Amino acid sequence: MLPSVLLLLIASGAEPVQMAQLTIQQRIIIRVPMAKKGRAPARPAPEDQQAWEEKKGPRCVALRSIRGASIVVGNGVDLILADNHRYRARLEKGCDSDGFYSGFYVEPDDDGSLCSGRDELQARSGLSCGIDSFRRLIPIDEED
Repeated sequence: MLPSVLLLLIASGAEPVQMAQLTIQQRIIIRVPMAKKGRAPARPAPEDQQAWEEKKGPRCVALRSIRGASIVVGNGVDLILADNHRYRARLEKGCDSDGFYSGFYVEPDDDGSLCSGRDELQARSGLSCGIDSFRRLIPIDEED
């Protein structure tokens, strides 16, 4: 404020003083599509009917590695990665994964990761759910 007042004091009365302020904001949103049988992700995904065992997962997943998603349980969204691994993003209490049937959006953080306890999934319908935890999914062999 003080520099603006000084500028007004030293400006001559004959010349008009113009002031302007410019604010630049950038917002990036990444859309994650739902995997369809016979289409994306780039590598064939295991059948959704397959049984999965949940193991302890990481705190964060790199956004660049996510190729698609599917809904298998009511309180989570399964993320399909480029290397064919799967992680289940368990949603915070009170959130139902049915709202994410057509995919979801993520606003990336500076580190390029999707993290539990920090980030949230945003459905096209406006539903927004925080990620409670990630669980690593291991296929259960039918023969065992």
